[in-house]
Amino acid sequence: MTHFTLDPQLQKDCFTLGTLGDSLLLLLNNALVPWFILVPHTEAIELFEMDRDSRLALQRDTDALAAFVKPTFACDKLNVASIGNLVSQLHVHVVGRRRDDFCWPGVVWGRPEREDYTDAAVMEIAAALLAQLGDRFSLLDH
Repeated sequence: MTHFTLDPQLQKDCFTLGTLGDSLLLLLNNALVPWFILVPHTEAIELFEMDRDSRLALQRDTDALAAFVKPTFACDKLNVASIGNLVSQLHVHVVGRRRDDFCWPGVVWGRPEREDYTDAAVMEIAAALLAQLGDRFSLLDH
C-alpha cells in the first residue's frame, strides 16, 4: 500500500475521529445532522476499482457505522453515498436524517446551514463509537 494522504478539503471540513477497519473515520463539522465519512486507505477513486476483499471490508465497515448512527442519533432514515464530485478521493458518506432536521425531506448536500460541534460533543461521539463498535474502531493518537 502506498502512503495515505487525506484530501485537504476533507481535512478542512471534518474532525478525524479515528479508524474503522481500514478506513479513516471522519465527522463533518456540522452538528445539524450526524454526518460521518469513511475514507478507505486506497488509491482507487471508484468503489468498483477496489479489489473485492477491500470493497467487502468497506461495506462491512459502512454497515457497522450505519448501525451505530441510526439508533444513536434516533434517525428516521440514513443517506449512504459515495459521490465524490468535489473531492475525488474515495469516501463514503453516512448521514443520519430525521423528519425534523433542518432540510427534511430535501437533500443535505451543498447546503449552507451549519452549526459547529463543540469539542465536548465530538469527544462524546468518539466515546460512543468506542463503546458500541469495540475493537473495530480505534481513536487516532494526536
